[in-house]
Amino acid sequence: MKRIPMMMQLALILFCIMAIPMAILTWYSSSQILRNSEHAFAETSLAELNANRELNENALNNLSQNTVRLGGTDIFDRIRPFKSLAGLKKDYMNVSKAMAVLKELLNLNQSVDGVYSSFFYLDDANYVISTDKGITSLDKYESIDWLNEALLEQKGIRGVWYPRRLDSGVNVISFALPLNRLSTATRGTIVVNLKERQIEQYLRSTKSGKQGYLLMKPSGAIISHHDKDLLLKNAYEEPFITEIARQELSEGYMFRELSGERLLYAWSRSNEFGWTNVSIYSVDELMNKPHSLQRGIILLTIVIIFAGSILTVFIATWLSKPARELVRTIRGRVNPGVQDKNELVFLEAAFRRMQEEEEGLYKLLSIREQDAQSHAIHSLLRGEVTPQAEEIFPASHFLVAVVSIDGYRKYISRNNPETRSYHRYLLLSTCDHLFPEEVYARCVYHGDGHFVILINYRQGEDDNHRIGIHNALDRMRNTADELLEYSVTIGVSSPADSIRLVSDRLGEALEAIKQRMIAGSGGITYWREEEARDKKYIYPANSERRILNFLGHGDLDNIIEELRIIRDEIRSAEYVSYDNILFIYHQLVGVTIKHLRENNVSTARIFTRRGNIYAALASFDTLDELEEYVIGFYSEIVHYLTRSPGASNRYAERIIHYLNEHYREEIIFEEMAKEIGISYSYMRKIVYEQTGKSISDYLNLLRIEKAKELLLNSNLSIAQIASEVGCMNVRSFNRLFRKFEGMPPSSYKMQRSRTS
Repeated sequence: MKRIPMMMQLALILFCIMAIPMAILTWYSSSQILRNSEHAFAETSLAELNANRELNENALNNLSQNTVRLGGTDIFDRIRPFKSLAGLKKDYMNVSKAMAVLKELLNLNQSVDGVYSSFFYLDDANYVISTDKGITSLDKYESIDWLNEALLEQKGIRGVWYPRRLDSGVNVISFALPLNRLSTATRGTIVVNLKERQIEQYLRSTKSGKQGYLLMKPSGAIISHHDKDLLLKNAYEEPFITEIARQELSEGYMFRELSGERLLYAWSRSNEFGWTNVSIYSVDELMNKPHSLQRGIILLTIVIIFAGSILTVFIATWLSKPARELVRTIRGRVNPGVQDKNELVFLEAAFRRMQEEEEGLYKLLSIREQDAQSHAIHSLLRGEVTPQAEEIFPASHFLVAVVSIDGYRKYISRNNPETRSYHRYLLLSTCDHLFPEEVYARCVYHGDGHFVILINYRQGEDDNHRIGIHNALDRMRNTADELLEYSVTIGVSSPADSIRLVSDRLGEALEAIKQRMIAGSGGITYWREEEARDKKYIYPANSERRILNFLGHGDLDNIIEELRIIRDEIRSAEYVSYDNILFIYHQLVGVTIKHLRENNVSTARIFTRRGNIYAALASFDTLDELEEYVIGFYSEIVHYLTRSPGASNRYAERIIHYLNEHYREEIIFEEMAKEIGISYSYMRKIVYEQTGKSISDYLNLLRIEKAKELLLNSNLSIAQIASEVGCMNVRSFNRLFRKFEGMPPSSYKMQRSRTS
């Protein structure tokens, strides 16, 4: 795009502004037309289906009503006495009565279009009177066994419609009406066979295009279908018919895809008959005209876009003319270093270069000003008062606050120099905006994780601004926590009424920082003169002797406990200085190293990874960190001594000797470990390494061996032997003996007596 001329870019932009909305509008409008057309066709199809259903139902109701009226006459009573065809034909009068019935049936056929035939069957008679075969015997007429199945669907005294296929192959819907006892004493059934073709005429749609229809009973039996091979079969085997049957609505429509063709299914249920009418249409054929309309809209849109494209070229040429003239003017005066680019890129590069030069000059001035201020503040902290420092801090009263990063060694190890430099920049730029407007505050980096905030305020405003300054320092602490992801401790000096006392107040703030050794990190500490500063140093000499004694026995647990006693003693003291705390731990470390060297232990092997131990002690901020380091110091010594050659063997001999001396007693292993001079866990490890068994199993095995000697070489009873080897009772002794020997002690003694 940067190489395309500006005129072409404008033409492209104008084209997109015109063409894209028009294309979207065309697509949206055409899709809405198709969608609305589909639903309009569906609504009209559903309305036509309802009209056809009502027409069909009216025809069926007329036929059923005519049949009911015929059943209510006395015409059938005349042949009631004649149960056999032979009896009927004996007398001409009887035949005349039967012919009268036939005539009424013929009249019934003509009352409605599409009636194929009708007949009357007198119950228990051996003949029927039909319009297609006249008066004929039952065995010569088609079977009427279907009547029993059809009449099972009868409700009340109304007749029932039953679809079937005649022996002649004609598909009909038969209306079977048993004569009503309320109107006549004759028992028989009138049957009218309506052609299925007549139903098809009622149900077929007048719409053009591929279509189909379906009429089915609630059971799924197909009454009428455009495919005659499917008549009387299960409609639920047809596509989507089961889905229609599950619909709760009495009428509706849906669109479905079948074999790549989009179809419309409209359905309507009859409340009177319970039948479901379904019409099937090919949407593709119904939508021929809407699709033609859509193609016309798309073609018109293409023509409009083409004409608009020509217009956009002329407009772009006219709009880009001033910019092209400006580029020619600037190109002769400024060289932005852009070649073979269009006018917009050239102008952008030229203005960017001018802006960069302006910003560079501004930054250079700002840096020089900041460097000068920072130099003046650093000089002031060293005790050198310069005129520029007096300009920066015009008020008479001063406070010095030092912000120190807690755990600075960890902070350095986890952040590279670039990250630390960025953190310093953020803290320095944030500091000035945290204090009230009447307070002048400047922050500089003082090295080793310390930021010095020099706070200047006017005389008489000390009490008024004390709360504001404290809140600003609290916000500074929270801001540092968020930026560094490390807590900070802030030390604040006492007030000073002269700029020349600033360097002394810096020492007070640094001294206040050291109080986090006892108070913990993450707080704000104000310097105060302590009366107890003149007290002598404290030193736990008794703890020192006990630690050296525990060290000789490898008892790390008691060493840790003694270190905690020292920590609690320091915290409970009325006053203890930072230097006193370092002296205590320096002395402990020094005495320990001296003790190791006097016992010919190589300290170089133990502390190869620790570097300068005294420098590490001085780098910790809190008493808890200091204690944790010293615990690790003693842990390394104990682990080294316990791993040294011969140590395990010496302790193993003492353990086995102790067990041989005290196996008759109830041994508490923790007390045994203390008496030997090692920890319980280390004692368990030594026993397992030397014997391959746990200490309890080894003790029990020792007792069993002693018991076996007494069983074979003495006359003592089982109870006496159990007591001799330290078992509490005979029962536990027997269980223990069986565990190791696989038999009770009495059996063992008997077996050994026999072999000897």
